Amino acid sequence: MAVSPCKGKIVVILQAETVISEMQSLNRDTGLVLEGGGMRGVFTSGVLDALMKHEQYFRYVVAVSAGACNGMSYISRQPRRARYSNIDALRKYGYISLKSLLMQGSIFDPNILYERLPNEIAPFDYDTYGQNPATFEMVTTNCLTGRAEYLTEKHDRRRMMDIVKASSSLPYVAQITEVDGVPMLDGGIVDSIPVERAIATGHPLNVVVMTRNRGYRSTEHDRKVPRMIYTDYPRLRVALSRRVAEYNRQLELVERMEDWGEVIVIRPQRPLEVDRICRDASKLERLYEEGLQEGERFCREYQL
Repeated sequence: MAVSPCKGKIVVILQAETVISEMQSLNRDTGLVLEGGGMRGVFTSGVLDALMKHEQYFRYVVAVSAGACNGMSYISRQPRRARYSNIDALRKYGYISLKSLLMQGSIFDPNILYERLPNEIAPFDYDTYGQNPATFEMVTTNCLTGRAEYLTEKHDRRRMMDIVKASSSLPYVAQITEVDGVPMLDGGIVDSIPVERAIATGHPLNVVVMTRNRGYRSTEHDRKVPRMIYTDYPRLRVALSRRVAEYNRQLELVERMEDWGEVIVIRPQRPLEVDRICRDASKLERLYEEGLQEGERFCREYQL
């Protein structure tokens, strides 16, 4: 290491190298953070399959939207279940459609995703999930307060499905879901990459699985949501009006933390051809394989 004549710079360099050294040998308190992104989450399912293959299980996982859906199969320790749900079941049952939006109020068919898939098509292992001692938090947006909620459930099957459904209920194209009588929507509205939550719960070192390449920033523009939309939820409208700026802030935060060695990021290496409602199975297959490869790379370099 080069020695700087400036004492302040020496301190900074040593701090950065110390953190990086700690990260090379991950400890049992390291958190796992799963971003959402609709069908971009198929990348995450590939990463999680690699982690399960190498028995890399984190004791704390916080996940949002599609990350929560994929994270459930990680907590229940069911390799390739999320892959089947994201690719094979989509191909067979076509659960993304305008028909579903018109008939059921959600572009992602909720009957297939939260009833038939876990209970019939690709049975979810509720017992293993419930017995897993790991903490698994799913992020939702409280429509009344416009703030994030971090919810857990291991035993009540109905509440469990309500939480993951709420966490994945995209604004404008999904119905509001009630959890404990409280109206909820997609957690990504206010906390798309919940690394700050992971730190606040006592996990200063985290592995973050993202569904965008490094350097990506949303070029959309925040706009004030008209009162005629979500009329009964003024604070939700405020949160939606700040959504893009908040997401870009979190992207910048994660990259700064990565540069300082405070997080390890697993992400796609190039711009994605998959959007949040992609139905192209070949594109989804390629993204899953990239996630699997990046997960394998992580497992070769780091060990819990």
